[in-house]
Amino acid sequence: MSQWVEVYKAGNSLEAHSLKGMLEAEGIESHLKGESLSSAAGELPADVVAVTLWVESRLEDKARKVLFKYENQRHESWLCQQCHEENGGNFEVCWNCSAERVEK
Repeated sequence: MSQWVEVYKAGNSLEAHSLKGMLEAEGIESHLKGESLSSAAGELPADVVAVTLWVESRLEDKARKVLFKYENQRHESWLCQQCHEENGGNFEVCWNCSAERVEK
C-alpha cells in the first residue's frame, strides 16, 4: 500500500486543478483534498478550507521540483515576442495579443 504526502496548499480550487493537471502531464498521479470544504469558506478559517495536493511519497521529490518551477515562474515576468507587451510570470499566453509564451 502506498503512502500519500501533501506537497502543495493551493490558493483556490482552480489553481489546485491546474497543478494536478500539470503534475499528471509529468507522469505524477495526484489527488486533491479539501474541495468540499470550500462551501463553508465564510464559516471556517482560510487555512482550513484550502485545497491541498497529494502525491505518493515515492514521487514527492519529483512533484516538488515541478511545483518549485511553477512557484518561481509565477514571479518572473516575460515580454511577448509578438507584441512586446510585458506579462506576469503566471501567464502562458500574452494577455494583449494571445501569442504563446516562448521559453528562452
